[in-house]
Amino acid sequence: MHMNLAELTARTGLDVLDHLETQVAIPVLDGLQAQGDLLVIPFDIVADAVIPPSDDRWRPVPRAGIEVLRGAAGGNPHTLTAEHGTCRWTDDAADRERLTLGMLRATRPVYLIHPEHGASGIAPGTYVIRRQRERAMENRRRPFSVGPVRYIAD
Repeated sequence: MHMNLAELTARTGLDVLDHLETQVAIPVLDGLQAQGDLLVIPFDIVADAVIPPSDDRWRPVPRAGIEVLRGAAGGNPHTLTAEHGTCRWTDDAADRERLTLGMLRATRPVYLIHPEHGASGIAPGTYVIRRQRERAMENRRRPFSVGPVRYIAD
């Protein structure tokens, strides 16, 4: 079943900005994807760097959603939403790179919605949601240096 942005916002009660086309189908992807400053990564790609918590540290994702990240300076939230009983979320994963905001396990398609970016669909599976980062300007001239980084903000 394909869902469009108008259907998703009606189901969740979440709003998007008027400039977005609400009748276009939301693609559901099973690979790497980005939404603004977030990356959705299939778990097997980062399994060597991210350790999921025990099962009791996961909670159901409600239709109204879970705020995964709010944009810089109190900006717009990225919200994960799912049909009842189809997705579990944890923000308790161990990540040696300290980029992971959380993980999701879905048995049906779930959606990330953002007022400015619209929505993106995530196929069933286990995924890590990370924030993007970039090296500080002074480190761009030294490609292998480890130094200050900053996170991408909406």
